[in-house]
Amino acid sequence: MKCPCNPTELYKNCCQKAHKNIYSVSSAEQLMRSRYSAFVLADIKYLHKSHHSSTRLSKKEYKELEKWTKSVKWINLEIVNASEKNVAFKAYFMENGVIDTIIEDSNFCLENNYWVYLNAK
Repeated sequence: MKCPCNPTELYKNCCQKAHKNIYSVSSAEQLMRSRYSAFVLADIKYLHKSHHSSTRLSKKEYKELEKWTKSVKWINLEIVNASEKNVAFKAYFMENGVIDTIIEDSNFCLENNYWVYLNAK
């Protein structure tokens, strides 16, 4: 299977490593890519684990998020800019036959010795 974050890579050689062991993630961009792949695969447990404890969603919000991630067709991830603790990206998806884009400037940090998503600008 090709990796959702980068179709030139195999999932097993890319984001699957992060999904199996979050401690293997070595940068904010790598975490962002693995989170995008988790959205595509509706891996809510990984999204929860990779979210900073101070900004984590409630159980009800995660259930709603899982329902939504399964209802859309994810198309592509475009990294616009990446620095040590910030990743700007565009995530393209189709919902109800209409292509839409999430444009986000995300902040990441280390918590419990691994990278996590903190918030977005």
